[in-house]
Amino acid sequence: MSLVAGRKDFELPPAALQNALVFLAVPDHAVAATAARLARRHGAGGWSAVHVSGALGLGVLDPLRPRPVGSFHPLQSFPVPRDPSAFAGITVAVDASTTALVRRLARLARDLSAKPRRVDDSQRVLYHAAAVFASNFVDVTVAEAIRVLKQIGWGEADALAALMPLVEGAASNIRRKGPTAALTGPIRRGDASTVESHLAALRRLGGRPRIDDVYRMLGLVALEIAKEAGLDPAAAGRTKRALTRKEAATRRRARS
Repeated sequence: MSLVAGRKDFELPPAALQNALVFLAVPDHAVAATAARLARRHGAGGWSAVHVSGALGLGVLDPLRPRPVGSFHPLQSFPVPRDPSAFAGITVAVDASTTALVRRLARLARDLSAKPRRVDDSQRVLYHAAAVFASNFVDVTVAEAIRVLKQIGWGEADALAALMPLVEGAASNIRRKGPTAALTGPIRRGDASTVESHLAALRRLGGRPRIDDVYRMLGLVALEIAKEAGLDPAAAGRTKRALTRKEAATRRRARS
């Protein structure tokens, strides 16, 4: 197995390429150029090329055909290098141009104690968007929570230390109960007056984008989940009005 970086001067010994899996572990925007460079330098040989992008289809590896090409995307975050235990129990999205390579990549995932799942070109963009919601946007919402606490005098380290048990508890509840049953907080309870007080305080913080607008957007999504969880329709209506009151007033001013 060989790993290929995005450097212009990489070289792979021909002997190392026999029956090898060559992983193009480069940013999405560099995959096509790296594939083309590989095709020019190593056109022959019995090896397969695999990218590790969550969003790109197999077409980005077209310069390397007719050899088998594939994709291998661990559904895990790697902000820094991690040891192999990071693969234990996770899902790995696999796809390939041949059945033999699909099986080989699935076997590799299992060897890493992961669970392979076939995700083809028609599914990959939405699959990866879901991963962004579950990972990147969690980071974003925690960063916004820290920003709010800093406005009342907390240090970043103290804010993070206070919030992480809450984040981890929410993740644990979601794992055990699913997101609908795990939802808590004022929107789940239909506490419209609390939601209004949050929005008023957040509005005063300003910023770009306005954090109260972010709260409204996420709050409306949370409200739909709360309704699925059994929130009383009257309470749901009051909460929706609290979340949309500013938007409705803005539309009225625009019409006038």
